[in-house]
Amino acid sequence: MNRNVLGEELLPCSYDPLTGYFRDGCCRTDDSDLGTHVVCARVTQAFLDYSLSRGNDLMTPNPEWRFAGLKPGDRWCLCALRWLEALQAGVAPPVVLSSTHEKALDHVPLDVLQQHAWQKAADGPSIR
Repeated sequence: MNRNVLGEELLPCSYDPLTGYFRDGCCRTDDSDLGTHVVCARVTQAFLDYSLSRGNDLMTPNPEWRFAGLKPGDRWCLCALRWLEALQAGVAPPVVLSSTHEKALDHVPLDVLQQHAWQKAADGPSIR
């Protein structure tokens, strides 16, 4: 069973847009995933702009890959090292801990991920 950073069953990150290295909605990984796409994040405009500046355009649609482009608020499986790089640049998007694969802990300490966790308020609206 795939586990998240909390040691629980890994929950899906997003089906719309469809994310994950295997495009199955989950931030699962294996040895063929050289980028280690294991951090489930709610992308922000600041992160999308940063990613573009680093040569990874996540906003422009790419129909041949059935990719509509990301917009702020979308959930997406990010490479662990790119998330860490964005953190150091001050633009790391919030992390969905329940959907972030435990392999992220090989690159980012749990307490750092927890400090940047996205949470939902009990009554439904998103916070953070």
